[in-house]
Amino acid sequence: MIEVQNLTFGYSSKDESQILRGVDFSAKTGKLTALIGTNGAGKSTLLKAIVGLLKYNGNILINGNPTTHYSNKEFTNMVSYLSQDNDCKVNLTVFEVVMLGRMGSMSFKVKDSDIAATNEILDRLNLQKFASRNITELSGGQRQLVFMAQALVKEPQILILDEPTSALDLHKQFDLLTLLKNLTEEHGFTTLVTLHHLDLAAAFADEIIVLKEGRVYAQGAPIDIFTESMMEDVYQVKTKIYVDNKGFPHVIPLEAINS
Repeated sequence: MIEVQNLTFGYSSKDESQILRGVDFSAKTGKLTALIGTNGAGKSTLLKAIVGLLKYNGNILINGNPTTHYSNKEFTNMVSYLSQDNDCKVNLTVFEVVMLGRMGSMSFKVKDSDIAATNEILDRLNLQKFASRNITELSGGQRQLVFMAQALVKEPQILILDEPTSALDLHKQFDLLTLLKNLTEEHGFTTLVTLHHLDLAAAFADEIIVLKEGRVYAQGAPIDIFTESMMEDVYQVKTKIYVDNKGFPHVIPLEAINS
């Protein structure tokens, strides 16, 4: 579980420069929580703060303990983070890149269990055919899947993903989010993911957190979050919301609101 309490962050002490402003939310174990909002709302900054890449004010608890409770090794073994940047210039094969995700559990000698885990996640992401290829030879979408495999291979308790579907075509977006949903439930991950595609967030997330100007605008089930008033307040777009026969809300944009 992730608990964020009154988290504030800015690159200077001036109030107008604050990117995150008293953020409070929780992401539950065994649930996929989607973080949505416009560009510049603070989504990526929030994820970086949670994984310790930024110095913030406030409290972040992982599984009930402050992040300072864990050693660097304990935190790294427990938390997998995937950023938006999938550029890679290293001279490594796909298999080697994925297996690096198990560095926390690897000694100088690679164990059979590390090889087996790497092969298993390559199979689940349909990447086995690229295992011997150099990662620099792959497309952006293929590299994104490789780094997703690297994040998953160590079987983390906490999975934090920044736009993991951004470079993927629609079919692969569905495949990846289906896998993430299943793994989250099977292994009891706490999965926090930023998404721009609102229909995908509505279909796959157990809970939605809406960020607006560095604050939590709302948190709840997709059916409660996706309303025409939320779309106007947060996205400045007039929409029509309908619910399909599976109970998933869908957003139909009608027109932009002139500011």
